[in-house]
Amino acid sequence: MELRHLRYFVAVAEALSFTAAAERLGVSQPPLSQQIRDLETELRTTLFVRTSRRVALTQAGAAFLDQARAILAQVEQASEQARAIGGGLCGTLDIGLTGSVLTGPLARLIRAYGLRYPEVTVRLHEMPPGEQQAALHGRRTDISFLRRPPEDPDLVAELAWPEPVGVALPQDHRLAAADRVALADLAGEPYLSLRLRDSPFARYLWGCCIEAGFLPRLTQQVVESASLVSLAAAGLGVALVPAQVGALAGPGAVYRPLADPAPAADVSAVYRAPPNAVTGNLLRLMRETRAPAVSG
Repeated sequence: MELRHLRYFVAVAEALSFTAAAERLGVSQPPLSQQIRDLETELRTTLFVRTSRRVALTQAGAAFLDQARAILAQVEQASEQARAIGGGLCGTLDIGLTGSVLTGPLARLIRAYGLRYPEVTVRLHEMPPGEQQAALHGRRTDISFLRRPPEDPDLVAELAWPEPVGVALPQDHRLAAADRVALADLAGEPYLSLRLRDSPFARYLWGCCIEAGFLPRLTQQVVESASLVSLAAAGLGVALVPAQVGALAGPGAVYRPLADPAPAADVSAVYRAPPNAVTGNLLRLMRETRAPAVSG
């Protein structure tokens, strides 16, 4: 039994006419009649009473009609769902990130994605960069947003948006009144950092300090970028932070851009190639709405 048998049967049952059903289906009547006979042979029962003047359903035919309609409806529903998933119109999108990346452009991107694809469930997974790479390989996430993407031949890294680095300072710091701060001016200052062993971005900033001519005087290491601003507000040191994090500076702390040449906190979208449909739609939307450089 094939789906066409069910469609042909339902058409005849609803029209109670082989001629009208054939016209509705766009087929000639003899093949339609043969398909119905084949179906009855397979079922080993008569579905229609045929006379020269009318066609009527048998009791078995009436019962079969209900089931045939239900099966065809289920097939149509399954087909629509498959098309929707294949087109990225529904399903689940798992995003790996760190807390500092969620502010600003990514939050706006996720909101825009939700408005365009309301049937897709977006799940955010906050984790260290190394775990994000493993999650991508393990297919636990579909895409990650990282400031320092890994050099991984199995993953694609694409610029999501540019972002500068600035410095968070205690509000009474000697450099707090400056419009811009040279990186070398931080030599000898108590240096606050993300945990170096966990953060490629923190190691990158450390290297930038060395290139500027000084070894940072490390005093505190934390897990979250927002904590760096809080520690600066407490007068415990200075911290190099992305502009979006610096914008969170509250009472007791100030954020100042760095003078050129300054480190970059650009964010990359990292994903497996080729991306699945829901990820592909996010990437297309990201490219359409790619944020300009965040002001330092």
